[in-house]
Amino acid sequence: MDNEKCKMKNEKKEISLKEICEYLGIECPKTDKKITGINTLQDAGESEISFLENKKYEKFLSHTKAAAVLIRKEDVSKLPEGVIPLITEEPYLKLALLTKLFAFSPWEEGGYQINKGAKVDSSVRIGKGARIGKNVTVMPNTVIGPYVEIDEGSVIYPNVTIYRDTKIGKNVIIHGGSVIGSDGFGYAHTKDGKHVKIYHLGRVVIEDEVEIGANTTVDRAVFGETRIKKGSKIDNLVQIGHNCEIGENTILVSQVGLSGSSKLGQNVIMGGQSATAGHLEIAPFTTIAARGGVTKSIKTPGVYGGFPLMPHTSWLKLQAILSKILKKNNG
Repeated sequence: MDNEKCKMKNEKKEISLKEICEYLGIECPKTDKKITGINTLQDAGESEISFLENKKYEKFLSHTKAAAVLIRKEDVSKLPEGVIPLITEEPYLKLALLTKLFAFSPWEEGGYQINKGAKVDSSVRIGKGARIGKNVTVMPNTVIGPYVEIDEGSVIYPNVTIYRDTKIGKNVIIHGGSVIGSDGFGYAHTKDGKHVKIYHLGRVVIEDEVEIGANTTVDRAVFGETRIKKGSKIDNLVQIGHNCEIGENTILVSQVGLSGSSKLGQNVIMGGQSATAGHLEIAPFTTIAARGGVTKSIKTPGVYGGFPLMPHTSWLKLQAILSKILKKNNG
């Protein structure tokens, strides 16, 4: 493979607000404003569109810097001055439809960069704008998508798929069959029960010295990042949902499943087949025993287990009590 010089920049799309409104079938304000993307209320910039579906995010509405917001008519008065209301009775559904308009092509051919010290098998496919650093090893049948960055000393084992825009740090190890940067499981639903895909427009960032086991999946963010922080170790067959944040030196054992927007502090340990519900936080230095089900945020570090989740010592006592009851009833 040639070491080609290329422009290493994933250009933003720029779409007029008029075109967006026509695409969504909603009333269009009189403006020639150009929109470059979609984001949350709290993170949106002055050229981005946001949305309000869930009332729990209304607290971010008054301070949003978004250019325009998909919003119901009754909430328009809560918008800051200068933010354009895009009135709809289905903000989340319109958002889902809009993500398709801003989605990039999953594959682009063109120039990429491979450091002279890297070892890349001839069977590897590399997309436009990708960068492979010094002393990186990429083994057979791997696919590296457009604008992926792989930093110094990392090892990518066979049959790994790395979707576009993923950033991989130094001395990272990704074992065979893993998929990094695929879309999360996100859909909006029409009134007649159809499922409308939400195209995930964010990326995955894997920091230095992370190891990811075989056949593990890490979903890209809807907006922003899914991030695995420095030194974390992830076993085989783990599922990490969109927009998750994995703290430094965290350990996730085989068949752990993290729902979207789970945030784990540093040095969290999750035993085999344990899992989280979405949009919660786990305090640093917390351990979840095997098959533990985390359904709400854990603010106090400790060892927890069972479902519903409880302190592990309480769970062991409960099992002992149940065992005694069963023995008594069975005579």
